[in-house]
Amino acid sequence: MAESHQAETLDQLAHYWAAERPDAPAYRFEGRITSFAEVRDTMEALARGLQAAGLGAGKRIAWVGKNSDWYFLLLFAAARTGATVVPVGWRLAEPEMKFIIADAEAEAIVATPDYLEIAQKLADSIDAVKHLLVSEDGGDVRSLDDIAESADDGEAPAAPHRSDALVQLYTSGTTGNPKGVVLTHGNFLDLGRDPDIQTPDWDHWTPQESGLLPMPVAHIAGTGYGLIPFNYGCACTITREFDPGEILDLIDRREVTRFFLVPAALQFLLAHPKMADTDTSHVSQVGYGASPIPLDLLRACIKAFPNAGFVQSYGMTETTGAVAILPPEDHDPAGNQRMRSAGKALPGCEIKVVDPDGEEVPLGEIGEVVTRSPKNMAYYWKQPEKTAETVRENGWLHTGDAGIMDEDGYVYIQDRMKDMIITGGENVYPAEVENALYSHPAVADAAVIGVPDEKWGEAVKAIIVRKPGEDLPEDDLIAYAREQIAAFKCPKSVDFIGALPRNASGKILRKDLRAPYWEGKERQVN
Repeated sequence: MAESHQAETLDQLAHYWAAERPDAPAYRFEGRITSFAEVRDTMEALARGLQAAGLGAGKRIAWVGKNSDWYFLLLFAAARTGATVVPVGWRLAEPEMKFIIADAEAEAIVATPDYLEIAQKLADSIDAVKHLLVSEDGGDVRSLDDIAESADDGEAPAAPHRSDALVQLYTSGTTGNPKGVVLTHGNFLDLGRDPDIQTPDWDHWTPQESGLLPMPVAHIAGTGYGLIPFNYGCACTITREFDPGEILDLIDRREVTRFFLVPAALQFLLAHPKMADTDTSHVSQVGYGASPIPLDLLRACIKAFPNAGFVQSYGMTETTGAVAILPPEDHDPAGNQRMRSAGKALPGCEIKVVDPDGEEVPLGEIGEVVTRSPKNMAYYWKQPEKTAETVRENGWLHTGDAGIMDEDGYVYIQDRMKDMIITGGENVYPAEVENALYSHPAVADAAVIGVPDEKWGEAVKAIIVRKPGEDLPEDDLIAYAREQIAAFKCPKSVDFIGALPRNASGKILRKDLRAPYWEGKERQVN
């Protein structure tokens, strides 16, 4: 059984596994295999090269491009020097990329070859950027492997500290400009170092196992998951992006035993023509997050991955990923109450539900979910006021999620506090309505928003994606909802569309759905 280590920093982690399992694969990417010893050696050489280029302690290095093994080699090298990597979402428009790189005051951009042209434009337009590098095969632009190979044997960088900033991830920015979330070595590693914290059974990896990383590294589900197998001395197979056919090929070749996807991506995976002929018998765990899994989808997944345990993660960028888990034993194809929850706190993490004054509310009552653990972010970059709003009394981080806790510590997320609809003085949380709508056999996807209403202030509107071939009249769906939930929570109207807008994390972009109905209004509340 692979166990974690006592490393305080990412470079210590690399040295530990290079000594323990030097020839074992650490990262696989498009046929290229990098062993743990090679990660250590590249880290040390590249770190010296970065330091010589003035990209040492305290500097920011932006990554522009899709997933690559070189992203993690850069992350380890930057960690070794005390620098911070800022991955930029490849789906973003050029002005959005520019905002992030400029806000981070990055002095270097590292681009993958297919993003070199846009990276050049960005570098030319941002004064702080002094270096443009390419991850590999750079032509006229210097590459990371060139820097690593040409690094001299001069003085190694000073050892980093566990409190040093390791990565700066920008929140998805569903409202306003995104914020830079600064996460440290300790945020990623401290829980695994605590001898009093016992690793849950579902999180024990064998040395032969391999994780899969298809999620974008600009998100915590990407960078965070890409370090989890390494933490246990196991391999991580990286894909450039989410490609269901490629993932099924990797599973069929037994390169992957564990993976994490959002439920919407799981649906794509199961619907792919290769699914029926893929050998999934060796897959030991399917992780998912960003939203609960519909019961029909869980049943289909259990059928597709019969030997896998299913694990739901609840967390956010500001908590370095998961702080609550719904473990395999709580997943029941027949359905159960706990499957409506986000799970219970991970060992070493605390969760409670509080009122606006920060006082804990009675069990079963709704309030804001707050959490405290070594995984809580260091701060928002250059935004001390926002940091103070989010991480408050005694280190409790306010998630902005409305939730309920039961007597067993399971947390039931009702919705984002800001997404709450107030109709006729009653509070309606869209997620509760969506859960009711999802249970209709003709509904493939659902979102609920508040729209202006002269009588009630706001009215509940459902935006629905029908399953292929289904005819679902508006009146029928509203009548169905009335059988499931209180009348005041039911949609007053329904729009049918082909697909819901989502960000790269799989979260529904409610602001995009709301925008047409609130055009001309001063506030998006009525």
